Amino acid sequence: MKLGIVGLPNVGKSTLFNAITKAGAESANFPFCTIEPNVGVVDVADERLNKLAELYNSKKIIPAQVEFVDIAGLVKGASEGAGLGNKFLSHIREVDAIVHVVRVFKNENIIHVDGSVDPLRDIDTINLELVLSDIDAVTKRIDKVKKQVNGGAADLQTQKEYELLNKILDLLKDQKPARLLKVNEDDQKIVDGFFLITSKPIIYVANTSDTIDDYQRENLARMQEIAECEGAEMISLCARTEEELINMPPEDREMFKEELGIDCSGLDKLIRASYHLLGLISFITAGEKEVRAWTIRRGTLAPQAAGKIHTDFERGFIRADVVKYDDLISLGDYNLCKEKGKIISAGKDYVVQDGDIMLFKFNV
Repeated sequence: MKLGIVGLPNVGKSTLFNAITKAGAESANFPFCTIEPNVGVVDVADERLNKLAELYNSKKIIPAQVEFVDIAGLVKGASEGAGLGNKFLSHIREVDAIVHVVRVFKNENIIHVDGSVDPLRDIDTINLELVLSDIDAVTKRIDKVKKQVNGGAADLQTQKEYELLNKILDLLKDQKPARLLKVNEDDQKIVDGFFLITSKPIIYVANTSDTIDDYQRENLARMQEIAECEGAEMISLCARTEEELINMPPEDREMFKEELGIDCSGLDKLIRASYHLLGLISFITAGEKEVRAWTIRRGTLAPQAAGKIHTDFERGFIRADVVKYDDLISLGDYNLCKEKGKIISAGKDYVVQDGDIMLFKFNV
């Protein structure tokens, strides 16, 4: 999973990136400090893996991972190249979902490119640039297929593309993202092939101060409304506090979190939101050699889950022995689970569930 962090300059993108990846991305009080995108890969915290490693006496734990890309700050006019916008927008097209960082806190010592803090205005600025970039891409694609359609040389696939492109263009011209287009599963595959920025799922991250005042509270509520209307996710955090916490010794970190009333790190919030937004879950393989989490989309069938491990597993899939995590931990022994009838023999139509511990049987 690859998440692209975007926003206006000086809203806290690189500070957040530093906090969640410990990568030390350059963060400064002037625009375009980040020119080339910084990339960091982080492990997905999953306490289940630790408990299973103890049970199996496993030599290694391999958690799922998320890749974060810190993309340079966008500005008004980015879709036309302002602030090297075209280059930055190309980086966004490569990610699975967009993490849009929005500054909610006021601080006279931190410059805002528009001279004042206004979260809703900033959301509109970024979203408009993404929409304008997609309008340009869609218009060029329409021009490309229009000749075939009007000349009667277009096949059914091209005609469908032309129809969908025009529906998307109507949405974009109303300053609405392409992800709001309602289509069936087959048409969605065609839309995905357009690689539009506004088709990507989005998580709004409200960057607050460590204490929330009425101004921030009001804007958080309004941001939540925007997210709900768009089918997006929204979380709030203080990027500066997150960065301070990550640089503390573990014992001091836990004490400081208690003092601030923080029960969950910003990284955990962000990963949970991204898993929910993208419809992702994890199944687990476990043994003496290693315990490992594998990320799949919710609704994935057993053979396709096996294919995440190796294509031969999917090609020669016979069945999978499945035990639920809670059952295994409760009984404390795999063989006892078998005696108690807790092991499921799953065939090709089995829908994998989050936390399933799976042993695949295959033959090629």
